[in-house]
Amino acid sequence: MSKPVVSIWGTPPGAQPAAAEADPWDTAWELRNGTAWVFYSSSGQTAVRRPVILADGFAMGGSNGHLLYDGLENGDYPFISSLRENGLDVVLLGFDDRSASILDNADVAIECIRRTIADREGDAMLTVGGFSMGGMVTRYALAKMERQREDHQTSTYLSYDTPHRGAWLPLGVQAFAHFVKEHWGNTNPFLSLYSDLVNSPAARQMLRWHIETGAEVTLDVADGQDRERTDFLEALQRVGDWPQRPRLLGVANGTGTGAGNNIPADDTAMAAPGPRVDAHLRTQGQGRQTVAQMAKARQAAVSINTTGFPELDGAPGGLFPKAPLLEDAANFGMAAVLAAMVNEQKATLTHNASTFVPTISAVASADIDDHTALYTKVDRERSELHDFLCAGTNEGHTVMTPELGRWILARLQEA
Repeated sequence: MSKPVVSIWGTPPGAQPAAAEADPWDTAWELRNGTAWVFYSSSGQTAVRRPVILADGFAMGGSNGHLLYDGLENGDYPFISSLRENGLDVVLLGFDDRSASILDNADVAIECIRRTIADREGDAMLTVGGFSMGGMVTRYALAKMERQREDHQTSTYLSYDTPHRGAWLPLGVQAFAHFVKEHWGNTNPFLSLYSDLVNSPAARQMLRWHIETGAEVTLDVADGQDRERTDFLEALQRVGDWPQRPRLLGVANGTGTGAGNNIPADDTAMAAPGPRVDAHLRTQGQGRQTVAQMAKARQAAVSINTTGFPELDGAPGGLFPKAPLLEDAANFGMAAVLAAMVNEQKATLTHNASTFVPTISAVASADIDDHTALYTKVDRERSELHDFLCAGTNEGHTVMTPELGRWILARLQEA
């Protein structure tokens, strides 16, 4: 199976490559609050000639060049070597804090673009984009440079399963992560990590619906947008929403046919009855629904209720990434891990993952609030991208596949 490029839990905090592992890149540029790892297209090069800048996505902690490279090169499709063999120089952009504000990391991207232009040999135009949130970072960066009348010398923008219309993390999972932190986080720092990540600036900006505490709440589909997301979207509008000069390309890890991932709506996802916490999470359904109930021993249960939401967990799209060090737990699976640690006994997990970036978000064709649009063939005329490709099946978020990788290479060769 392909390895995900980016994952909320895929890169452990402080993870380091083996001591004997050689750097696969030719050179590295130290940036303010980030690093760019540069792969020249041929031996003997000392400068980029046809640069492709690709930014890392959302996760905890800082980017790791070895792990980012490994996910792109050593899965089902050797993406980096394929680009290099076709005369393209790859610049992988990493951030010191992948959960920092998109606006802050956009400044890192701008510095990387400037450095690439300064380092370039010749006058070939740039390709600039990124994976998941990295696509939002570079979208804003390019638009900001245009608004400031700075020449970014970029002919192609590329997003890879980027949540242009927002990402989805089940509300019950969010609330349960906060509930666990609030009651047991002081006993084990790990029990606070997921809550902290959900409440990070980038998560608040990226998630279409956000919950910040484990308190009881009822949300209508029109509610739940965090103020940081509202502010970010307003900032994006102020710089023009999209960069106007480049060709806008994108790929989605979900299908474009309207075919979902077969996760049923309003079904038990995780059950953890236990001596310290009794928790039950359900997949998202339409109408009025209780998506989570959580109770500390000898205390009243807390309920998370929703009204009018689409069936988001089963929608076409890139599936929430798994965490290889935690028995491949994804979002519901992570809730099960937390519950098992609190209760010191295994939780029952019916559904491990859900859709994370719906297809219509990745191709910017419709809002993910719309159930009909989620489960209908993508309307290419409504997409804000100039061209895009949807995957043949719903697969892991940001997984590099031959289908998507070859399409990207072909489009870049047209430039």
